[in-house]
Amino acid sequence: MNASTDRIERKILLKAPRSRVWRALSNAEEFGNWFGVALEGKAFVAGQRVQGYITYPGYEHLLFDVLVERMEPERLLSMRWHPAAIDPAVDYSKEPTTLVVFELAEAEGGTLLTLVESGFDQIPPERRLEAFRMNSGGWDEQMKNIEKHVAAP
Repeated sequence: MNASTDRIERKILLKAPRSRVWRALSNAEEFGNWFGVALEGKAFVAGQRVQGYITYPGYEHLLFDVLVERMEPERLLSMRWHPAAIDPAVDYSKEPTTLVVFELAEAEGGTLLTLVESGFDQIPPERRLEAFRMNSGGWDEQMKNIEKHVAAP
């Protein structure tokens, strides 16, 4: 397994208390606000799937579909999904999923958020590089989004 192709990792120092960052991650509606998914009335519960349509312009026809794996308050949230599942004509359900893990830690001046998405080496070869590339860029954007979100009063 090659760590450089199997996983995406991002770290960001968020200038907000851990409780605030945890709420932005673990409250499904709030997560949807910064992530760009319509999750009104939904909740993240370990062991349960959550679905909602993407609100990002041009992608509104796409369904965000995750299985929440673990929720450890103010420490860790993990979920599984099909990366870059953007072709409505394709059934991705038979493919392996990647694991998305958000970890929180106390840091000078705020909260350190570490995001790791792993499992790309299991994705079918014809989709693997594109999924990795799309999600790599996507996480760059999402780190900026959560940073803005938790900084707002």
